[in-house]
Amino acid sequence: MGLFNRKPKLPPADRPPLTADERVLAWAAAGNGEGDGVVVATNLGLWLPGRGHRLGWHSVLKAVWSGRELTVTPAEPLVDRDGYTVVLDGTAETYLLLDPGELPHQVRARVTRSVAYTEQQPVPGGAARVAARRVAGVDGLTWTVRLEPGTPADDEGLFAETDRLVAVARAATAPADG
Repeated sequence: MGLFNRKPKLPPADRPPLTADERVLAWAAAGNGEGDGVVVATNLGLWLPGRGHRLGWHSVLKAVWSGRELTVTPAEPLVDRDGYTVVLDGTAETYLLLDPGELPHQVRARVTRSVAYTEQQPVPGGAARVAARRVAGVDGLTWTVRLEPGTPADDEGLFAETDRLVAVARAATAPADG
């Protein structure tokens, strides 16, 4: 990138409260219809306008770039199970980015890089996606089961099946004993 094409540094007033081991990768001024703000991608996650906390890359279920708008769908935890969490799609948040720079690329790369395993499976009343995600700064994988929209989340038979699916996925991804 040439010297004249470089985006200026993130203004201090727009800088989120980063941790000591967190660094800004890309940012863009944004609007979401409720006021302007800044979307900031760091090595640990995504800071979105109006949120007082970072959304870890492992918590982003979907991120879609239209060429002008970035839509982010976060995971909404439903219930913690033994060794994994059942999640639903949270409310999608859309931000108009007039000068996106590297932000869409960084979001895509970081979300994709966080996924170690994913497979959609039928479950009672619908479908679920079993996923193992890398969490920035944490060893090992974090397991989730995302219930597809329309899958009833109040069936104990569903949870027995998700327990089984996660156990099978863990066994399939475990390192072979040498």
